[in-house]
Amino acid sequence: MATPLTADRLLKALRDEGLRVVEHRNWRTHNRNHMGPWGPLHGVMIHHTVTSGTQNSVELCYDGYSSLPGPLCHGVIAKDGTVYLVGNGRANHAGLGDDDVLRAVINETALPADNEANTDGNRHFYGFECINLGDGEDPWPAAQLEAIEKAAAAICRAHRWTQRSVIGHLEWQPGKVDPRGFTMGSMRTRIGERLRGTPSGPAQPPTYEPFPGAAFFAPGRRSPVITAMGKRLVAEGCGRYEVGPGPDWSEADRKSYAAWQRKLGYSGSAADGIPGRTSWDRLKVPNV
Repeated sequence: MATPLTADRLLKALRDEGLRVVEHRNWRTHNRNHMGPWGPLHGVMIHHTVTSGTQNSVELCYDGYSSLPGPLCHGVIAKDGTVYLVGNGRANHAGLGDDDVLRAVINETALPADNEANTDGNRHFYGFECINLGDGEDPWPAAQLEAIEKAAAAICRAHRWTQRSVIGHLEWQPGKVDPRGFTMGSMRTRIGERLRGTPSGPAQPPTYEPFPGAAFFAPGRRSPVITAMGKRLVAEGCGRYEVGPGPDWSEADRKSYAAWQRKLGYSGSAADGIPGRTSWDRLKVPNV
């Protein structure tokens, strides 16, 4: 049992664990506290979003939708490992779950099967939504899995919990399958190993590839920068690749970048698929 972390303490815990954290909009005061109690806190719950693309996933988790208002979690974990904080307080992420599971989390003992939905989980769990389609085929990049491990460990460390205080949505509410694509048993093993060490310390600010100029993107160009660009386009839900992406500038790269330009609001000749400085800087292609 624990008192919820303040916004400042949550942010510090995550950054001290070595995570890149983005404070999204008014996350510090964004919550559903008017709908019910927030706390005492007993654990951390992991979900997948069933979406693709960082920007739209973060906005969805912040705003929610008509039948389920946001925030839909406390943090969104992107495929590149960045954590976007979208809520502080009660959030619509856990729903009703099994009281026997909650008791096991509190006692940090083996989890029973979840066969009831009789207990308010939004009151008692921090929630992280991890960007993944949840179809069993969408990959979980190493950077994203490491960020899940670090985020859960950061909160456990702050509350002096063990890895047994971290569960998946599928272990809480009957019928849920998230997170799909890795096992919570393996993730708890990773978290436990991390908790036996010391925090990684604040992450170094990420650095990105500078805009190489429009002339760089021409037939015959081969560069790891193009591969990195393609991976970012896929992460943003703009990939139009049948195979790849790869290092050779191709028509698939151009179509994918055009989809990114349209996502930013460009149209016509301004969405021709040839990178410009503004759209490139917003894509944030990591240094290679």
